[in-house]
Amino acid sequence: MNTALIIGASRGLGLGLAEEYLKRGWCVIATVRSNVRTGLNGLAHSHGDHLEIEQLDINRSDQLAALRAKLKSRRLDILFVNAGVANDPRETIADVSTEEFPRIMVTNALSPMRTVEALQHLVPAAGAIAVMSSGLGSVADNESAGWEVYRASKASLNTLMRSFAARRSADPRAMFAIAPGWVRTDMGGPHADLSVSESISGVADVIANNAGKPGLRYLDYRGRTVRW
Repeated sequence: MNTALIIGASRGLGLGLAEEYLKRGWCVIATVRSNVRTGLNGLAHSHGDHLEIEQLDINRSDQLAALRAKLKSRRLDILFVNAGVANDPRETIADVSTEEFPRIMVTNALSPMRTVEALQHLVPAAGAIAVMSSGLGSVADNESAGWEVYRASKASLNTLMRSFAARRSADPRAMFAIAPGWVRTDMGGPHADLSVSESISGVADVIANNAGKPGLRYLDYRGRTVRW
């Protein structure tokens, strides 16, 4: 049975990913930042041993090391790092505080890539490594105002993922920076185009359709290439 590790799965897109892979008959290891009850607990009740819930704050190196040690003998067919945060989308680089800027950049770029680096050895040659990016992370498509700091963090995530892939030019694994679309989550808001299930079923299909294809791809939930 295939196994997916979903980092950041307490709600929104991460919870949707966990549910989607469980529906597809996978085993899922899903992480939450704290031990409070989330939607994952309901999934655990209905899916039994197919879902494992682990605690991980990706900004805590000790917790990441503990998870790595706990999973050291496991094989992950998919490692998907979804964790991320946003600030006020109207806040420009002129407005953002010196404290808020690194909070966004660390959580959305540095910590996801440190998580990939720490856990990638669990993904075999036929497996996949993915990070949840955004269409807003495209430098080439940045032709409108808003979300300046969030855009910068996702563009940084994309660049770091490209560096990760470039250091492994002969790596046979499929790698992805995924743009899930504008989704009705706490971050996307109630007027977004897509439901979580619409976006995530597409995301899972994109990964499945590109399984076994080595190299890094920046794709949206329909499988379309996003300009870097």
